[in-house]
Amino acid sequence: MSHILSVELAYWQQSILRSVGVLAAVLLPAGTFVYIFLFKMMSFMQSRIGPNEAGPFGSMQLLAEVGKFLQKEDIVPEKADRRLFFLAPYIVVASVLLMYVAIPFGPEAYFADLDAGIFYILGVSSVSIIGILIAGWASANKYSLMGGLRAAGQLIAYELPLLLAVVGVVIQAGSLNMFDIVRAQAEGEIFGFGALGNPFILTQFLGFAIFMVATQAELTQPPFDMPVAESELVTGYMTEYSGLRFLLFFIGEFASAGAFAIIAATLFLGGYYVPGLDMDAGYMNVVGPLVLIAKMLLVGFLIFWARFTYPRFREDQLQTFAWTVLIPLALVNILATIILKVAF
Repeated sequence: MSHILSVELAYWQQSILRSVGVLAAVLLPAGTFVYIFLFKMMSFMQSRIGPNEAGPFGSMQLLAEVGKFLQKEDIVPEKADRRLFFLAPYIVVASVLLMYVAIPFGPEAYFADLDAGIFYILGVSSVSIIGILIAGWASANKYSLMGGLRAAGQLIAYELPLLLAVVGVVIQAGSLNMFDIVRAQAEGEIFGFGALGNPFILTQFLGFAIFMVATQAELTQPPFDMPVAESELVTGYMTEYSGLRFLLFFIGEFASAGAFAIIAATLFLGGYYVPGLDMDAGYMNVVGPLVLIAKMLLVGFLIFWARFTYPRFREDQLQTFAWTVLIPLALVNILATIILKVAF
C-alpha cells in the first residue's frame, strides 16, 4: 500500500514558488538557447570553432558573458530621459515573464489556469513594444529612435498574422484555454485513428508556418532584424544601453524566443502530452516539463536556423510580406478551418 504525502502551502508560499518558477522558466530557456544555438549551432553552421575555453566545451562561456556585462559601467546619455531610459528594459523582460504564466507544463504544473489563456499570452506579448518604443525615444539618439519606430511598425504589422494563425487552433480546439487546447490534441483522432492523438501541426500546418514566420518578425531576428540592423542603425533602440540594462535586453530577446517556442509547441505539437501516456497522471508533472522543453528546443532550432540562414529584408519588403502574403493566407486558413469544422 502506497502512501502519498501532501503538504498544503499557504497562499504566500505558493506565490513565492510560482515567482521563482517563472524566473526559472524565463532564464533557463534563454541560457539554453544562447549556449546551444548561438554559441554551438551557429559556429557549426559557419564552420568555426566557437567558445571552447570557459568550462567543458565552452559551457561556462555564458556565465563569463553575464559577468562581463555586470562589470561594465552603466552609461546614461546626457540628454536622455533618465526615468524612462531606466524603465524600458524592465518592461521588455516583464512582458516575457508574464507570457509564461498561462503555459501548462503538466496537469498540475502551471502558474495560472486562465479560461482565455492564449488571449492573455498574445496580449501581454504586445507590451514589449511599449518598452522598445520607450527605449528608442528616451535615449535621445537618432539611431535609437529610428530603431524604435521600425520595431513598432514591424511588431504591429506581424501581430496580426500571429493572432490570425492562432485563431485556426482556437476554432479547432473550441477553447481559448491552453489546457483545453492540449487536451483537444491529446484526445483527438486522425481519420478515426486516435493512438497518436491529433497534434494540430497536421491539420493547421499553414497556421504553424504563418505563426513561425510571424514569430521570427516578433523577435526582430534575421531576416526581420531591421530594428537592430547593425550596418544601418548600430544596434537600433539598444544603441545607448550598456551594462546590466543591455544584458536585460539580451535576456529578453532569447527568453522571448523560448516563450514563443513553448507557445508554438503547446498550440501545434501537443504541449506536454506524449502519445501512450496518461496526460492527467501525477508523473506528468515531472515528465511533462521535460517533454515540453524537448519540443521547445525543436521549435527553437527552426527559429535559429532561419536566423543564421536568410539575408535581411528591406523595410518595404518586410511590410509588404506581412500585409499582402501572410494576412491573406491566415484568413484563408481560418475560412478552411471553419468549413472543415462544420463539415466534419
